[in-house]
Amino acid sequence: MIYARILCAVGCVLGMAVTPGALAAPPSLTEPHERPMLKVDPNGHYRAVYDIHSEETAAGVSKGLYFSRGLIEAYRKQGVAPPQLDIHLVLHGEAAKFLLIDDTYQMAVNDLFATNLNAGITQALLDLGVSVEICHSAMKSMGWTPDDVLPGVTIVHDGYTRLINLQNDGYAYIGGF
Repeated sequence: MIYARILCAVGCVLGMAVTPGALAAPPSLTEPHERPMLKVDPNGHYRAVYDIHSEETAAGVSKGLYFSRGLIEAYRKQGVAPPQLDIHLVLHGEAAKFLLIDDTYQMAVNDLFATNLNAGITQALLDLGVSVEICHSAMKSMGWTPDDVLPGVTIVHDGYTRLINLQNDGYAYIGGF
């Protein structure tokens, strides 16, 4: 209160009248208020395609697989069930190795004791109705056959044309993985 009086006195000297109440914060800054949050339509249907080409990981698995699982959870929290989602994960380039059975994965990462931790999340995504796809061109360049690929994974001719086709069909593109 002493500071308010000093400021009031200084203001009077300078020709500016300041009352002690004028120094309080405006009500809009001190009172809590609701801010609207935009959410998706819980009755909608959503289509997305993930471009997964990097060997970056998160929580020990492919970053693209990890974040695609997070997307499903984000929709669930807004009332959208997995059957309302049509998600394709296109793995190509360095990321293609994440879709290999253990024997082939061990050779791909040059570690005879490695276990492909991506197999579990891949199966979980497949169980949720996600289409997990591997680029045949990447497979061919590495000498992998269909028998080297995890069960349930779809083999596509090549990653780029698949991404383009899905985008042309109206799928939202999610890249950076």
